[in-house]
This record gives sequence, C-alpha cells and structure tokens, in this order.
Amino acid sequence: MPLQYLDFSPEVADALDAGHPVVALESTILSHGMPWPQNAATAHDVEACVRAAGVIPATTAILDGRLKAGLSKTEIDTIGRQGQRMHKASRRDLPWLMATGGNGSTTVASTMIIAALAGIRVFATGGIGGVHRGAQETFDISADLQELARTPVAVVCSGPKIILDIALTREYLETHGVTIVGYGTDTLPAFYVRESAFAVDCRADSPSAVADILQARWSLGLDGGLLITQPVEASMALPVEDVERIIAKALQQMEVENVTGKAITPWLLEKLHAASGGKTLTTNIGLIKNNARLAAEIACALHASG
Repeated sequence: MPLQYLDFSPEVADALDAGHPVVALESTILSHGMPWPQNAATAHDVEACVRAAGVIPATTAILDGRLKAGLSKTEIDTIGRQGQRMHKASRRDLPWLMATGGNGSTTVASTMIIAALAGIRVFATGGIGGVHRGAQETFDISADLQELARTPVAVVCSGPKIILDIALTREYLETHGVTIVGYGTDTLPAFYVRESAFAVDCRADSPSAVADILQARWSLGLDGGLLITQPVEASMALPVEDVERIIAKALQQMEVENVTGKAITPWLLEKLHAASGGKTLTTNIGLIKNNARLAAEIACALHASG
C-alpha cells in the first residue's frame, strides 16, 4: 500500500478527513530556487497566501525516507537552511530515497505523485520544467511533462521556464494530451515573461471555469493532469528581449563549463539572476504567491462543485 510510506501533517490530515480543500506545494523552490533565508520566508508566505483563501497548504518533501504531505515550520526552515544540499528528487529518485531513509526536496513531478497519493487535486508552483534547448541532440526533457500526462493533479503555474524550448515543450504536452488553460490569457506565459509566441488550448477567466474543465476531464476518466498558466504581473515581468540575450550568452558558457542534467536549470536561473541584478528573484517570489492564491481559489471552486 503506497500510503504506508506517506505522512500527513496534522492539519492536512484533518482537512482531508473533513473534505476541506487542500493545495499542494513543492519544496525544490525552497531548496534550489532561492537563497536562505528568503527561501524559508517565501515558503511561509506562500502557505499564508493559501490559508488566506480558507484552504490548507500541503508543502511536500521526502524526509528520512518518508513522503510528506504537509510540513511543520521547523521542517520548512531546515530544508531552507540545507538548500542545495537537499537532493532534488523527481519520480526516479523516490524509490531509493525511501529505501535508504534519505532526504529530498520535491520537484513538480514528485509533488504531483505525493499529491495524488494523498488525494490532493490542485498544486501550485512557479514554472514547470520542459524540453530543454538542444534536446534534439541531448534528449533532455523534464520528467514534469510525463508526470502531467499520467498523474491526475491540476498544476497552477506561470508556464514553462523561459530557459526551455517553449515550442517543443508545447508540442510535447499536446502530443500527450495535456490541456493547457490560460488563466486570463490567450497566449502561453513563460515564467518571468508574460507572453510567448504560442497559444494556450483554452482560456478561463474565473476559478469556477477552471473547476468545470477539471471536473469534465476527470469525469471522462482521462489519465493525467491539467496545466493552468497564469502570467506574472506586468509590474514584475522581465522584457523578453533582455531575457533571451542573457540566455543566449549563458548557453554558450554552459557548453564551455559542461553543465549537464539536473544542474542545467538552477545554473541557468542563477545566470539570469545575476544578469538581471537580482530582479528574477523578486519576480519568482511574486509569481509563486499569485499562483498559490489562484490555486486556493480553484481548490475552493472544485470543492464547491462537488
């Protein structure tokens, strides 16, 4: 039984037992996305955004080999202090971390797995992984995309990270039947950037409209989740021309330094952070809070719709 490996925090357990809405949150943002102490402060603030909507947050992680749905303040602070010493755990990492009693912060993929096991249907994050630039040669494709195709959890985000190949990411999701909903937008946002050159599959302008789409998908018994993409606020967005210039230079440097695998995303995001004078951190914090608020509203609407 998978649940024998899963621990619930008391408030998450109580909420689920009572049929109260819950929103899942990842912990890789906490360990790998921001420096201490801003990472822990942001994690607490994001949970507060969920609670402000009357919803219970369930930050996820793997601690001492146990899958966690809901963390204490002390556990969040510990992960924040550990930072990149925490293993960045995706689907492939769960078995050996559980078997060896290891610790890991959860990616989009592993958070979806834990949320699905726990019975949580809505998850908020910053941006999803996707098909990396140059994947035609490297085959570097994030496990986030396959998880979206197989695991029935709705992911609220600000689109694929702009360091990725957005066109191929969009094509991969289409091939695997993942519906992309634009929340208040007709175009696919790209994390720090409000718009890309690509359309979403459909638009929704209210949490109840998103809930209706979710109910329709799952009533058909279709595998997989659904991607709800909300653009970053205009005041926090970065100009796409500036971001593309920084990425082009960073990709050249990445080849020289032979950065590969799971190190690519944090490495590129750090280059963007440095080149933007730290603005990307402010933007990242702002968009994850907004996504958490929207996820909580969608969870409430989903709960109300039965």
